[in-house]
Amino acid sequence: MNKLIAKIGVVTVSDRASRGEYEDRGGPAIVDWLSATLASEYEIVKRLVPDEQTEIEQALIELTDKQACCLVVTTGGTGPAKRDITPEATLAVSDKVMDGFGELMRSESLKVVPTAILSRQTAVIRGETLIINLPGNPSAISDCLNAVFPAVPTCIRLLDGPELQVKQKTTASFSPSIK
Repeated sequence: MNKLIAKIGVVTVSDRASRGEYEDRGGPAIVDWLSATLASEYEIVKRLVPDEQTEIEQALIELTDKQACCLVVTTGGTGPAKRDITPEATLAVSDKVMDGFGELMRSESLKVVPTAILSRQTAVIRGETLIINLPGNPSAISDCLNAVFPAVPTCIRLLDGPELQVKQKTTASFSPSIK
């Protein structure tokens, strides 16, 4: 069992927030959700970048390769608009695509809003890091994380990452025996 303190990257992708024209609500929503959910020690490493593929890729590479985050969660840039390119940047730096995450997040989001089908959330593995793309809306962030997080601690453990323990009252995590 790995006793390392987990490093978790939180990346907000927003032109307006990166220019200071708009308050970043997505990044803080992720941090608040993690605070309410995780029982184990962790450190948050935040980044705020514009909707530019190169800058998103650089932030993801830095958080995975240099900062050694076991989990990186992005918010924003998952819609169909021209500037929404977070999934493309994420796929460009990935080693493996984790299709089930995007499928489940869209499925759960469709229970709340019919336009969720327009969202292109995805998840990938880069090295030993799980990267999850979330929408920018804070309530959608919560809906999506509630749906997929039961599998996150096991995924991170399978990647030889630190043990992530959750507060059972907020989110149950599924943990099959791993040999």
